[in-house]
Formats: sequence, structure tokens, C-alpha cells
Amino acid sequence: MGKIHPENISPPSSPSFCSSPYVTSIRETFTIWMKSLVFHGNGCTVFNSKGELAFRVDNYQEKCSNEVFLMDLNGQVLFSIKKEKLRVFGRWSGYLCGGFKGKPWFQVRKNCTFSRGNVICNVNLGYEKSIESCYKIKKLDRKSSFKVTNNTGEIVAELKQKQSSRGFAYGDDVLTLEVEPQVDQSLIMALVTVCGLISRKL
Repeated sequence: MGKIHPENISPPSSPSFCSSPYVTSIRETFTIWMKSLVFHGNGCTVFNSKGELAFRVDNYQEKCSNEVFLMDLNGQVLFSIKKEKLRVFGRWSGYLCGGFKGKPWFQVRKNCTFSRGNVICNVNLGYEKSIESCYKIKKLDRKSSFKVTNNTGEIVAELKQKQSSRGFAYGDDVLTLEVEPQVDQSLIMALVTVCGLISRKL
């Protein structure tokens, strides 16, 4: 059976400019396997560039649940993600750690299909309400592929179908996520989770 984690191992990273373990000074590549580690569960499993478990997503319920949880490799909840009710085009709120109390750390608003071109969603961070949109999630040409840009238009992350070193494409349930330096990888993974809910893959 072929391995599905990233094939190219990155060199050791230099000290990060941020104390967060999810912000590094180099670009990180993750492999996302759209399968849950929980038997009969729904979610996905994420490996880092060394093939080590980095994140996991589970909802413990039916597929396309309104509530899902992004966890670290030890099962500690990093973000609790909830779909808000009574929203025409859909809005998802992400809360730090477990539970849905207090103000959300981020909110993702889905755009209607006939507006704003290739922009799927707009993202606001809870501590930057004055900014109209902190991040935008934009659809790429390929199926299940998209990029995340910041408010200056720079690409901070990109998701696409994983390919082998020989150009062979893995199945639709194996994806590659590249996150740029000095970008919170856990937040990007939370946004990927929302996109999985929108596309009904989680």
C-alpha cells in the first residue's frame, strides 16, 4: 500500500518568530486524508511534511453535521466550528478550544454563487471587526482546489489534489495543503474544514 503522507521531508525549521507551535518561519506542506480516525466517524486526518499526525477533524455524528471539531494530534480541541442558523448563504463560526460560548474567533461567510467571481467565502477574525474581510477563499480551476488570500491579495495557503513525484494523482480524498510562513496553520486548517462542510465532504 502506497504512503499518503508528504513524500518530501522539509529540512529542520529555524526558530519561529511567533511562540505559537502552528506558526513557523518556513512554508509547511500537509497531506489531508478525507477519512476519520474514529471508527464509523466522519472527518479527516492531516499529516505534516514528515508524515506525522498533525491535525484531525471529527464530528462524531452524521456527515455534513452543523458542528465539527478541529483537534491536534493528541485529540485536544483547537477550534469548535458551528454553522449558524437562519442564514441565506451560510455562515460558520469558529470558537477557540471546546464549546461554543463567548465570541467566535473567526467567521466565514459564504458568497452567493452568482457574485464576486471566484470568491467562495469571506473570512473575518473576531479581533479585527473593523476590517471588512481579513481573508478570502477563492476557487481554483481544479476540483476541490482553492487558495486563501489575505486582505492585500497575497496567497497565504493553497489546497489541491495530491500528486506523487511522478505526477500521478491520488484519489479525490487525498489533498495537499501548503501554508506560507508566519501564517497560523491551525486557523488555515479550520478554514479548510469549513470548505469541506460547504462541499459536503465532511
